[in-house]
Amino acid sequence: MDAFISLQRSIERLVKFKCSNYKEDYIKRRILSRMRLTNTADYEAYHKYLLANPQEIDLLRNALTINVTRFFRDPEVFEVVRREVLPDLARRRGSIRIWCAGCATGEEPYSIAILAHELTALHRDVSVTIYATDIDAVVLQKAMTGIYDRKALENVDERHIRKHFTSHDDGTFEVRPHIRDLVKFRQHDLMSGIPIARYLDVVTCRNVTIYFTEKQKNELARLFHSALGIDGYYIMGKTEYLAREVEHLFVPYNVAQKILRKAA
Repeated sequence: MDAFISLQRSIERLVKFKCSNYKEDYIKRRILSRMRLTNTADYEAYHKYLLANPQEIDLLRNALTINVTRFFRDPEVFEVVRREVLPDLARRRGSIRIWCAGCATGEEPYSIAILAHELTALHRDVSVTIYATDIDAVVLQKAMTGIYDRKALENVDERHIRKHFTSHDDGTFEVRPHIRDLVKFRQHDLMSGIPIARYLDVVTCRNVTIYFTEKQKNELARLFHSALGIDGYYIMGKTEYLAREVEHLFVPYNVAQKILRKAA
């Protein structure tokens, strides 16, 4: 059997990570990063190392699911959410529900929560709930602690930092409870085909599907369509796109910022 295929089978069994849903080049890049760190020469040698060292399972899982992010990544997207998306929903809804899928270490759902807090200060009869999910329990634990270094906050102005974060002596910043309480973190596998909830108002899944196969991208588009309520918003990553097979499920809202709405 091919050494790479054999390694993938062990990864799916031990790491509980379904390699076939992801592009092969992506899987190989992440494995190669672990091979360099473990000083293993090829897939067969790394496979033996993985089987002999149980601690490598978690390290490999982290390498396969890592997602680099920061607060208000792509500020233009959040500006449209602040000026248009949330006010539109506030006019039509008493309760707004948002799903941040593939939330990694929490910067994105907390960014949305900051905007939601500002919205509810103006619309006191409106409530907002943000469901933030990821497959990786380790990154979710970091997200729930809500503590970040200064680099993660480079897109946050000083006024918002003072208002929504507590600074610590070690140079880190902790999300204040009034923002943290808006976000509900849960472990969830997007590959399960089951949405975290239904009749949602917004689904944001940015810079996640770029690692998936075309088939899995299409399945996720169908999943998000089923999760959204009438006229719900779907926010994609700036480099992501819908394939022809599923583009009929959504209509463009803001093409430049990759914000779509559920088709009727």
